[in-house]
Amino acid sequence: MRVRTAVSSLNHAIANLVALMLLLGLVAACASNGGRREMAQPGQGYGPDGRPLPGSQAPARPAVKVALLLPLGAPGNTAGIARALKQAGELALFDFDNPNVTLMAKDTRGTADGAKTAALAAVSSGAELIIGPLFAESVAAAAPIARQANIPMIAFSSDRKVAGNGVYLLSFLAGRDVPRIISYAMSRGKSRFAGLIPKGAYGDIVAQNFRSAISRGGAQLVALERIPLDANGMLEPTKRIAALAKSEDPQFPAQVDAIFIPAGPDSLPTISALIPYYEINTEQVQLLGTGLWDYPNIGKEKPLVGGWYPAPDPKGWRAFTQRYVKTYEKTPPRLASLAYDAVSLAVSLSTNPKGQRYTARQITRASGFAGVDGLFRLLSDGTSQRGLAVLEVQKFDSRTVDPAPSVFGTAQF
Repeated sequence: MRVRTAVSSLNHAIANLVALMLLLGLVAACASNGGRREMAQPGQGYGPDGRPLPGSQAPARPAVKVALLLPLGAPGNTAGIARALKQAGELALFDFDNPNVTLMAKDTRGTADGAKTAALAAVSSGAELIIGPLFAESVAAAAPIARQANIPMIAFSSDRKVAGNGVYLLSFLAGRDVPRIISYAMSRGKSRFAGLIPKGAYGDIVAQNFRSAISRGGAQLVALERIPLDANGMLEPTKRIAALAKSEDPQFPAQVDAIFIPAGPDSLPTISALIPYYEINTEQVQLLGTGLWDYPNIGKEKPLVGGWYPAPDPKGWRAFTQRYVKTYEKTPPRLASLAYDAVSLAVSLSTNPKGQRYTARQITRASGFAGVDGLFRLLSDGTSQRGLAVLEVQKFDSRTVDPAPSVFGTAQF
């Protein structure tokens, strides 16, 4: 009898010990789950393709497949830029925490034939949206394949000739920022404009937009000089504009109160050196630029300090760069924000039912989208519009003098 009692007591003790160990195991599981009181049950997670994990009892949730066409196998620096764009797209997925979107990278190799192959692979993989390619010839090669499959493309080329008919360009397009800076200058009392616009295809587009913006605003275009990019060729056109920006009689204003110089870091330092040489007083005559002015250390060119130019709000780019560097331990190229914004757009529209996610109506919605570089929207002709800030050149950095619009109703184009 005593033996039976001892055995019974021992069994009872073992049972209590097992129960205690199970309880401790459950407590540990709760603690390892970030301190949440609820415990994850087996089979309730989804994999990166949007399908339930093995053993899951959760209902199937079809993945939304988005193809990313990039020149990952191209020679030289192009492949590095392509990898950065891919990483930026992946960072967008991570930031938005949307496991229902699958990003499928396809290598265009930087060629037209490669782009065709990549587009065919995207279609056969079930992509509902194609992001990329990067180069105009690749976009032109991939577009017919995407079009035939009724898949829209959001590409990174800045060549307007490849836009339209289902192809949308998210890139910063030449001339689209000109109305923003001209309208701001007018709001600050400037009404008599001159332009020193470089020769070439970019200058042609910018000159046309410059004339149109002045005409729409009711201001006066006093003079427009097209300048070659060699130093000697710049001398006479700049001298003629300088003569209009001076006044011999202080009682009468100069014929020009704003000079528009849409040049970039390759030629802007040379042009800016001619401003004091020809005695243009930048305290009386406002210097204006385009987004080409948005480069580091522009304030090293002293004549440009105080000049205005349109650009995305720099806070967005700084925040994106910090996240990118923290994740990949490298500084992203400036183009990386385009891939991030394109994938963000794809994620934001992915919650719509299949067949209604990436329609032309959804992609070109009037309210647009918010991205790293601020407000943007894609238009039915395949081009894009952006809500830009106006920055003023400072000695060590640029500062925002007019913030970017928060809605398109107040944006200037």
